Amino acid sequence: MAYLLPLILGYLFGSIPFGLVITKLAGLGDIRAIGSGNIGATNVLRTGRKDLALATLLLDGGKGAIAVIIAYLAGWRPEVAGAAAFLGHCFPIWLKFKGGKGVATFLGTLFALHFPAAIFAGATWLGVAFILRYSSLSALVAAAATPFVMFAMGKPAYAIAALFMTVLIFIRHKSNIARLLSGEEPKIGAKKQETAAGA
Repeated sequence: MAYLLPLILGYLFGSIPFGLVITKLAGLGDIRAIGSGNIGATNVLRTGRKDLALATLLLDGGKGAIAVIIAYLAGWRPEVAGAAAFLGHCFPIWLKFKGGKGVATFLGTLFALHFPAAIFAGATWLGVAFILRYSSLSALVAAAATPFVMFAMGKPAYAIAALFMTVLIFIRHKSNIARLLSGEEPKIGAKKQETAAGA
């Protein structure tokens, strides 16, 4: 039960599509009909509403963190709850398993699961973004490094959960990876049309 309950709770909580809910409540229609069709903060930003994008970012990160905290308090496996919340965000049952790319939920989960690793991931994202100016590449590098950092910090169970999330992040960013390899991925701050970059 220490594994099953956090798995169910985390998945259902992670499946809440905050980006879709927020934009509909704001009268902007279905966020999946614009831009990349994603439900994450990056696509919400394409509506021109920075406040809604920020709210989506915080809520998508928060649901991963809250799932972990609830698991801690209940005596369940927190890494299972966090990984399940991440899975729910990427493949939400409410949206026929078509969700976001998971970067915000990944970071939110890390912050609650192991704060030092979250700081490392955030700093890595900022460093790569500052140097190379690619949001998607920054997320991929930060995610790829995190399982190794978790393991080095003496958190093998957390490292496995981080590895699971990292694999899904790479899968969800396959179109970004293709554009990076072909040199077509837009850089941060550059004008871009219909892209799928971001969370």
